[in-house]
Amino acid sequence: MSLLEGGGTKNSSLVARKAPTMPKPQWHAPWKLFRVISGHLGWVRSIAVEPGNQWFVTGAGDRTIKIWDLASGKLKLSLTGHISTVRGVAVSTRSPYLFSCGEDKQVKCWDLEYNKVIRHYHGHLSAVYDLDLHPTIDVLVTCSRDATARVWDIRSKANVHTLSGHTNTVATVRCQAAEPQIITGSHDSTIRLWDLIAGKTRATLTNHKKSVRALALHPRQYTLASGSADNIKQWTFPDGNFIQNLSGHNAIINAMAVNSDGVLVSGADNGTIHLWDWRTGYNFQRIHAAVQPGSLDSESGIFACMFDHSESRLITAEADKTIKVYKEDDTATEESHPINWKPEILKRKRF
Repeated sequence: MSLLEGGGTKNSSLVARKAPTMPKPQWHAPWKLFRVISGHLGWVRSIAVEPGNQWFVTGAGDRTIKIWDLASGKLKLSLTGHISTVRGVAVSTRSPYLFSCGEDKQVKCWDLEYNKVIRHYHGHLSAVYDLDLHPTIDVLVTCSRDATARVWDIRSKANVHTLSGHTNTVATVRCQAAEPQIITGSHDSTIRLWDLIAGKTRATLTNHKKSVRALALHPRQYTLASGSADNIKQWTFPDGNFIQNLSGHNAIINAMAVNSDGVLVSGADNGTIHLWDWRTGYNFQRIHAAVQPGSLDSESGIFACMFDHSESRLITAEADKTIKVYKEDDTATEESHPINWKPEILKRKRF
């Protein structure tokens, strides 16, 4: 009787527990190559789409920043000023400004009404690898090979915070309006969540075994994906609790993007692109586009990828000096492209 009064809890462990199975993934249309844009004379390293979705910007190893018409793929403008590879570009949603950073340690603010540099942000001691704009306040965050990320006041050019703590190159940085407002990924294989106000680390995620070169924030959920050569991992905010591993993209992942439909894209150094269902971690498509004629097969590599604001186009920046634009296959149906899904027992690592 005492067992029953206790709710039968002592006996419940004797019932065979059902192994966890993968829930059925949402069906996503496959993506196909739509346009190849050439014009850069070096590896294309970075992409940003402007808020109005009319044009997008790329930065490349030829030291130029190019602005392209999104609808036609035609070149609108080239900006010169960097003296080394341009590694990051970002377009402000709050002012007519474009920001860029490069291996020349420079961080520049361009006024797009005059197409001139109007501000420099001095402070990094080595190549600047990525930058991101805060969505709600006039703050710019850059990260560098000097193992720091720096927070800049856009108007006054002041270095508000130097976020130190990583022990190797900080490869990628992302900002969001909610806490943690800054997230960095580093070659020391950790991810750090930062308190913007104090300029200190809120949490350090040490699960990855290899460099973290890519981060993607889900546009609707309060979650994050991080990409590394060992795995793609998903996390919840604000504390960085681990959700699941997405395994199978066995390459150095340089870039990731996710849209509000729950399609996660990972682009790798060997030129492969994997597309995943965000919720279940199911890999529904793999793409390896041919290199530009005249390029070597070894020049197959993805350095950046991004959805446009309509989320109907996926833009990739590549090592064959091209920009490739993908779109969803309108003709595909769930019957023509069924989900190859079996509810097998999860072989998911728990760490």
